[in-house]
Amino acid sequence: MTGSLFDDLDPTGSGASGPHEEAPPGRARRPRGRSPLAVRMRPRSLDEIVGQQHLLRPGSPLRVLAGEDRGPAGPSSIILWGPPGTGKTTLAHVIARGVSRKFVELSAITAGVKDVRRVMDEALTDRDLHGRTTVLFLDEIHRFTKAQQDALLPGVENQWVVLVAATTENPSFSVISPLLSRSLLLTLQPLQRADIAGLLERAVADPRGLDGKVELSAEAREHLLDLCGGDARKALTSLEAAAGVAFSELDREPGPEPDREPADGGAAVPVITREHAEEALDRAAVRYDKNGDQHYDVVSAFIKSIRGSDVDAAMHYLARMLEAGEDPRFIARRLIISASEDIGTADPTALQTAVAAAEAVQLIGMPEGRIPLAQAVAHLATAPKSNAAYTALNEAVADVRAGRAGPVPLHLRDAHYPGAGQLGHGRDYVYSHDEPNGVAAQQYPPDELVGTDYYRPVDRGRERQIAQQLEVLRGIVRGR
Repeated sequence: MTGSLFDDLDPTGSGASGPHEEAPPGRARRPRGRSPLAVRMRPRSLDEIVGQQHLLRPGSPLRVLAGEDRGPAGPSSIILWGPPGTGKTTLAHVIARGVSRKFVELSAITAGVKDVRRVMDEALTDRDLHGRTTVLFLDEIHRFTKAQQDALLPGVENQWVVLVAATTENPSFSVISPLLSRSLLLTLQPLQRADIAGLLERAVADPRGLDGKVELSAEAREHLLDLCGGDARKALTSLEAAAGVAFSELDREPGPEPDREPADGGAAVPVITREHAEEALDRAAVRYDKNGDQHYDVVSAFIKSIRGSDVDAAMHYLARMLEAGEDPRFIARRLIISASEDIGTADPTALQTAVAAAEAVQLIGMPEGRIPLAQAVAHLATAPKSNAAYTALNEAVADVRAGRAGPVPLHLRDAHYPGAGQLGHGRDYVYSHDEPNGVAAQQYPPDELVGTDYYRPVDRGRERQIAQQLEVLRGIVRGR
């Protein structure tokens, strides 16, 4: 399709448009030259913002920063943390409309320390000479190095600028502590389905958007809502692409007969169908960053689902990681750990399955490697659970660190080197295989740990039988 669907509007939202292409009879005219629909539909005030109502109450830092509410305290620097498409950039642009504000936008992808220092110098001049506050919007702040973030500190500390920083990654890991302590951390939540549905309907009808030149069918709207993943920008971008598909099909169809033109003499209005929406968006957005919060949160939920014996939830998180491009070897390593930590000897074959799955992934690669991973997840999630071996080691380590590590008993010490016998090493040691049951009654731990039980089998799976065996073994070894 040549040309574009809709005009870019003037900053006041009056709807001024550029030159139009001539449309064939019975067709909607589509103007040339436009900015993306998500940009055109960006709210102009805090009241137009959907969602994030927990951050927009009267007197909130955002309303003070936007100049809508005034109080004894001045505006604070803020860090906006949330998933993509939840309104971080939108909030920054609304704040920029405040009275007596100078708005400067930098991207951490392209800006350097020199750019930051230049903004700070200009902000200091504007504050002292013109009484004007500079709002510095820094997108993708997690991409700034420590040195670059350090360059922000004087300006934020002395309020030369009011910093509005946006990030999709946990600021606790990606933003330096001095900057965090000088800013308010505001967490944005994913938009609800009803919020995005309202945005789509508004974008279809609003003169800044599609201006009623298309209709959105209910099936297409539901498809966009299903796959946008709570991302408003993705929903609007997909709506615009679907509208483009609908117009393209309308252009390919023969013009209507004279007696089939709309009764009001207007142009035919294309309807965005589910097929159009599927062509624009055929795969759900997966929120996942392999080095950030989603990486740790999803794998944490994955392991906890296996531990909790919820095989269905575990399969969901496995699919989520694989679809997002997570390294399958990382998943396999986590399964091996889970097999020993959470299942242990309650089902000794779980570890064998996990190791075999890891080897299979290395051998056959992806995408087929997902199949043995799924088999291992099913085995581990449905297996009886025990952390008895893991707990036993933790308790033993705690005793060692606390100094409970006495001398090794003489009869257990190495007696193979010359002179060891004169030191008493190996004297009175009982060789277990010489005993009737293959178990010798003698002391094994240091004196201060005699009688200490670290390993306590649970009453599940294979450990139920081990518990009975262990009672007999301890009785023989300890001479009871």
